[in-house]
Order: sequence, then C-alpha cells, then structure tokens
Amino acid sequence: MTRGLWDRETVALMLLAAAMPLVVTWLLATGTAGLVRLIFVLVAAGLWHLAFMLARAQPPSFSGAFTALAITVLAPVDLGLVPMLLGISFGVVAGELAFGGWGRNVVNPATVAITFLGFGFPAASWPDLPVQLGWSVAAVAAIGGVTGVMSWRVVAAAAVVLAAGCWGLALEMPVLTAAAVVLVLLVCDPVASAGTTLGRWLYGLLYGALVLLFAVGWDGAPPVQAAVSAALIASLAAPLLDEIAISLWLAWRKRLG
Repeated sequence: MTRGLWDRETVALMLLAAAMPLVVTWLLATGTAGLVRLIFVLVAAGLWHLAFMLARAQPPSFSGAFTALAITVLAPVDLGLVPMLLGISFGVVAGELAFGGWGRNVVNPATVAITFLGFGFPAASWPDLPVQLGWSVAAVAAIGGVTGVMSWRVVAAAAVVLAAGCWGLALEMPVLTAAAVVLVLLVCDPVASAGTTLGRWLYGLLYGALVLLFAVGWDGAPPVQAAVSAALIASLAAPLLDEIAISLWLAWRKRLG
C-alpha cells in the first residue's frame, strides 16, 4: 500500500482478495452448510449497511463483506437465527457503523460480534477449524503483505511468539490453526491494529503472548474463543502501544538534540 491511488474501498477489496484462499478452503471443508451460513451473515450485515446509508447518508463499504466472512468462519456454530442476528447486529452497528463506518472504528466489528456471541451465549459450541484452513493462512498473509493491506510486522511478531510456544509448550494443532486464522481475519485489520512500526511489532507480540497465556491458563477454553479473546484485548491495547512507540521515538529524538 505504498504506490498508486488508494482509498477505503480499495483497501477493503484487497483484503477480500487476500482472503480468497481461506474462503475457498473453508467452503470446500464445510460444503453447502457453510455457503448458506456465509450468505445469511452477508445479508444480515448488508442490511445494516443499507439502513445506515438511508438513515445517515453513510456510504456502505466492501469491508462489511470481510466482516461477514470473519463472523461466518469464527462465530459459534449452533446458535439460532435470533441470537445470530443479535450478534451480527451488535458487532456491525456498535463496532463499526456507529462510529461513522469502517476506518473510524476502534475495534474490529467482527471481533465485537464474535465476542458478544461467545460471552452472551456461553452454552454455544465453537467451531472446530479444519487443519487445512491454517495452511491457507500462509497464502492470505503473503497476499496481504505484498499488497500492503496486512502488516507483515504483526504477522512476523505473532509467528515468532507462537513458534516459541510450539517449542516450549507443545501447542496442539487446533490452537495453532485458530490462532493463525484469527490473526489474518481479525488481528491484521489495518484500522483496528497498531499504526506505528514499533507498535505493530508490540501488537503482534502481545497477541501471540495472549494466545499462549490462554492456551495454558484458560482451562477448557475452545481454541477459537481463546484466540478471539486475545485479538480483542490486543486490539484494545493497540492505541497504548502506538503511544508507547511515539513516546520512545520522541525521547530518542530529544537525546539526539
């Protein structure tokens, strides 16, 4: 994202393009049921974008499709229509549209929706992500990194921590798969993640560390729920990490005179 003409919708379209390997892999694994679920979430999120366009002249965004994709893949799987609609509505409205749309939000709307569903309906079952979905993350991260819509620093920092966890804690494959999928769908959101160079390194390290902490200390937590919770906390800490990075840079500049 360093050359050419870029705007919000170009970035959103590039995020969708980067996510295509994961989308295809997930649909091949889930079949018709997965396709129906994706269409349902797309329609629900799209209706809220349409409502805000009519009520507040707020233009809809292709980011809503990316949000719907993340909710479809990561949200609890055995919820009824009403709870699912409540979760989608809360995430899209409270996490994005109420702030003026994608680009002005503080936390990723899909993270808000999935967290709401997880804690609001604790009896719901979390998805068991197929292992091949984790391998597709490499292609997603590569496309996102080359195009500049995903920070390679965030991915690298998280990967280093998770690799250390594999060596020291022998993390199971479901934990790594969930952590990898959440990394590219939620954590690497260019709006909700850290914006400074050092902040991005710290942000990725924090996410990876939280995944390890939850994997070890949160007994009985499904891997997806633990990874989403780590993404939420890391996203909330992103402004603080940027503030730390800027303060360190200013102190270094003052030392140089």
